[in-house]
Amino acid sequence: MNAAPQIALLLLVALGSSQGLQHRYVDRVEDLDPDQDQDAEAQPLQAGPSPFGSLWPLPQKVQISAVAFKLNGDSFQMSDGKGSSAGPGCSLLQDAYRRYYEYMFGGAESQRTGPGGRTGPAVLTGLQVWITSPDSDCDGHPGVTSDESYELMVDQPYAVLKAPKVWGALHGLETFSQLLYEDEYGVKSINSTTISDFPRFAHRGVMLDSARHFLPIKVILANLETMAMNKFNVFHWHITDDQSFPYLSRTFPELSQQGAYHPYTHVYTPTDVKMVIEFGRLRGIRVIPEFDTPGHTQSWGKGQTDLLTPCYSGADPSGSFGPVNPILNTTYDFMSRFFKEISSVFPDAYVHLGGDEVDFRCWKSNPDIQKFMDQQGFGKDYSKLESFYIQKLLNIVATTQKGYIIWQEVFDNGVKLKPDTLIHVWKGSAPQYQSELATVTRSGFRALLSTPWYLNRISYGQDWQGRYRADPQDFKGTDEQKKLVIGGEACLWGEYVDATNLTPRLWPRASAVAERLWSAANVRDINDAYNRLSAHRCRMVERGIPAQPLFSSYCPHEYKGL
Repeated sequence: MNAAPQIALLLLVALGSSQGLQHRYVDRVEDLDPDQDQDAEAQPLQAGPSPFGSLWPLPQKVQISAVAFKLNGDSFQMSDGKGSSAGPGCSLLQDAYRRYYEYMFGGAESQRTGPGGRTGPAVLTGLQVWITSPDSDCDGHPGVTSDESYELMVDQPYAVLKAPKVWGALHGLETFSQLLYEDEYGVKSINSTTISDFPRFAHRGVMLDSARHFLPIKVILANLETMAMNKFNVFHWHITDDQSFPYLSRTFPELSQQGAYHPYTHVYTPTDVKMVIEFGRLRGIRVIPEFDTPGHTQSWGKGQTDLLTPCYSGADPSGSFGPVNPILNTTYDFMSRFFKEISSVFPDAYVHLGGDEVDFRCWKSNPDIQKFMDQQGFGKDYSKLESFYIQKLLNIVATTQKGYIIWQEVFDNGVKLKPDTLIHVWKGSAPQYQSELATVTRSGFRALLSTPWYLNRISYGQDWQGRYRADPQDFKGTDEQKKLVIGGEACLWGEYVDATNLTPRLWPRASAVAERLWSAANVRDINDAYNRLSAHRCRMVERGIPAQPLFSSYCPHEYKGL
């Protein structure tokens, strides 16, 4: 299903480009000096000219010359290069051409090439996109091993974008759109440029929580759109939790009927889920759902009898319930059927199984649980009971041909894991999570980092700078260990976030994470990042994204709204 036409009116707004206000070109830009990093936390930064324009995230290699070309929106064309393996039937690219044409030219009242509409000799006529691999992936879904590299050459008579796969071409289109700037007459220009680019990390995610507060589909789609502007490639959808179960299951519809905030207005139907998945696919974004158990499941129990553990007060049931009941066969029958459905609904090769923050108090109070513990020889170690449940769940999910991501507690508790398991690190301060990364990778497992990127933690001032400095490979380990850290995620938990404030709280703070996960490790100059990020924030605002300001400043174009 192509969801883009249904959503285009919500998301594609007219724009101009603000890059010209902070744009100064140099003859050659290869990389940044890692020694220029400085502690600017306490001192507000001021926007100024940036020799790198406002490209965000910064590409791996950039050459920008002083030679400029005009662009005429009436005649400028984006098209497949002759011999491109994608071909004219690639709806993903055709959709992207329309989207980026709107971003680049949709806001201009007239498409002039000079004062008074005169056409000069230095005009760029179009952009040709070449997909060089025999298998373009045009009809497929992105994955953890997808090739996202691209090369962009801007020269007359037209620019050329080459990429092995369509996923790299999507990133190249975003970069090309960021190179445009306009003068006081509204004339759009682009400088002669050569870019060779690829991401530093394969997994660059944003996690949104739709359980603490229900997030309307249009808000999710708007943030997927913004993720593409920042070259994120994974939407981690924390779709259920204690508070609500908004996922409408075909197999167990009573879960949302009883567990959602509202059974009709606050649920994600199968059509909604398909729309999110397809909308993400068209932007090179994987959709990985999280169904967290055995804790964080109070909403599950409302629609599934006997799934949760009855808590006791002395010798009698208290009427409250704790985590999933790990001693009943019916629990695993349910999980088997439920995750079989999930594996058919979500095409990604991975599902996030959670496994964090299990409260043992209810298990300790239940006499049946205590008896089971004795029978199993677990003694009073309830982490062994948790591991018993998790191991059985992992075996169930493995039968669906899915890989799994789990929060670090599962690894910490010694559960037997498949070699391709991804360990999601989220606990502690810098020394603790760095030690955890070292331990996980020393054991041969791949890891994701989120600890420094919990964006629900806010403070007055420019807290993006600390996020920008954090690095997934900054821990004591061998080069082989560091290669096992395949990326990370910016997480925005939803206790204090809903549709009214999610987007400005997330952007551009998540953009800092985006550059850390995409750009070279030595791209660390805070002042340069501030200049480029300020301009990028204005660009997001022009495109209809209410991204909050970094500091006192202004954008030349007012926020147009979604």
